[in-house]
Amino acid sequence: MTNPLLHLQTFGQSAWLDFIRRGMVTSGEMQRLMEDCGVQGVTSNPSIFEKAIVGSRDYDDRIHALALEGKTSREIYEDLTLDDVRRTADLFRRVYDQTEGRDGFVSLEVSPDLADDAAGTVKEARRLWRLLNRPNVMIKVPGTREGITAIRQLIAEGINVNVTLLFGLSRYRDVCEAYLEGLAARMAKGLPLGRVASVASFFLSRIDTLVDSLSDQRRQESDDDRSCHALGQTAIACAMAAYEIYKEIFHGERFSALAAQGARSQRLLWASTSTKNPSESDVKYVEALIGPDTVNTLTLETLNAYRDHGRPAARLEEGIAQARDVLDRLHTSGIDVEKLSDRLEEEGILKFIRAFDGLIESIERKRMSTLKVPLDRSF
Repeated sequence: MTNPLLHLQTFGQSAWLDFIRRGMVTSGEMQRLMEDCGVQGVTSNPSIFEKAIVGSRDYDDRIHALALEGKTSREIYEDLTLDDVRRTADLFRRVYDQTEGRDGFVSLEVSPDLADDAAGTVKEARRLWRLLNRPNVMIKVPGTREGITAIRQLIAEGINVNVTLLFGLSRYRDVCEAYLEGLAARMAKGLPLGRVASVASFFLSRIDTLVDSLSDQRRQESDDDRSCHALGQTAIACAMAAYEIYKEIFHGERFSALAAQGARSQRLLWASTSTKNPSESDVKYVEALIGPDTVNTLTLETLNAYRDHGRPAARLEEGIAQARDVLDRLHTSGIDVEKLSDRLEEEGILKFIRAFDGLIESIERKRMSTLKVPLDRSF
């Protein structure tokens, strides 16, 4: 157990890879990460697929074949992503079975265009769930106001959900509530709860990037340095506060009644854990947030960094007093983290939409190259 990543499991935390690419599965690289680093799951999003499909040659032959079949760029995108998720889910099925449905999941996101469309999200999630046809997949749904409605319905139908793009504590409470209500609806119908799985993905580094920028701007404009005491600490403080909410809800009486019928808690997942500030530790968002019933999704770069110089220890509950102080200082200085979470949510959705649109355009170029016709931007 010399690899620090393997020690995370001893503290109750699962490491999932925040990347997917076909060649990693076919070459055996993903299998090695499972064995050598204890990787227990995989997440994806439009940005990840854009990097995988545009940044490699793994998919060119399949794109070529599908283009000759007359498939559109969006149909090709769906073929590629569904196949990747199925292959990866089959690889991780052993983990899913060994952990009795706790880990071994692979996530696929609904179209980011549906972030504010509850009915459309439910319809799309049902369709993807049916097409993937694997018990160890999760459908990623953004934790928007409309997304909350969709999450409640999907959990009630027994569809595994990875709630993505969470930035604020109040929205996180809403997500927990939707999960409990979905489970309660299943229980009222006499449906089983035991294999319904969900995680709530709390995004971290983007919080610090925005808050630090505003703090620095405030200091330059007014010599007010109160918020500067929180530089680089806001995201971890928010994560620790979210974990307090998690314990309050999932160690409480209401969930106990559901747990007695086999329900699983909705684990917190730390997302966006690659450090954006080059002056800070490249494992910052791993070291501080190790604790029971959590998941950390790691990019390949962060995974390799932690394998090299990680120092695992149970720190998630150690700094809660300091976390509250950080959030109090920000509030006193006039920086409302909850209001900023709405901005971060909007920016996150736009980022995924741009990545999705860019990927579709790249596939279209390859499709048209195969067909040797001019690029039509009307797709």
